[in-house]
Amino acid sequence: MQTYDPNSTKQHWQTKDIIFLALLAAFFGLIYQGASYLYYALAATFLKPYANDLMLGIWLMAGPLAAILLKRRGAAFLGEFLAATAEMLLFSSWGAANLITGALQGAASELGFLTYGYKNFGKKALTLSVIFSAIVTFAWDYFQSGYQAYPLSMLLTLFGIRLLSLAFFDGVLIYQIAKLISKAKVRI
Repeated sequence: MQTYDPNSTKQHWQTKDIIFLALLAAFFGLIYQGASYLYYALAATFLKPYANDLMLGIWLMAGPLAAILLKRRGAAFLGEFLAATAEMLLFSSWGAANLITGALQGAASELGFLTYGYKNFGKKALTLSVIFSAIVTFAWDYFQSGYQAYPLSMLLTLFGIRLLSLAFFDGVLIYQIAKLISKAKVRI
């Protein structure tokens, strides 16, 4: 019986990996679409300037989870991009822009695993994935979302909130999910 081994690193994609990635992307597409409603609820309050950064950790979960479970080159990128595609197909209010942000977010997440040459899919690579995601997505929002109009104190606050959101959802939560899957010996 094949079980999930948190220490194994596989080189080649198999059909079951692609199917698992597609299911993961569809699942997170639904989560992302649901999170959009929470974003709009936050944006309707005094938290509006912080809503994007508070929610960002949720919107980047598919990539690191795909990487840490599949242990494949490109899994973080494909997981995030396909989840963004699924969200778009569910009539996301952001439409085709999801494809651009999904690719950017997936590439940022992938950098953490690439830095270790795809030999480490544990806490260190996950931490770097969080850090790269925070930096790359913040740079994107600086230009795309008009963050350059904010004073430095607001930028630092937004970056801190973003980093905490990513650290919780894409670091702590993803790591705990992977541990539970390993403990349950789920076949992947």
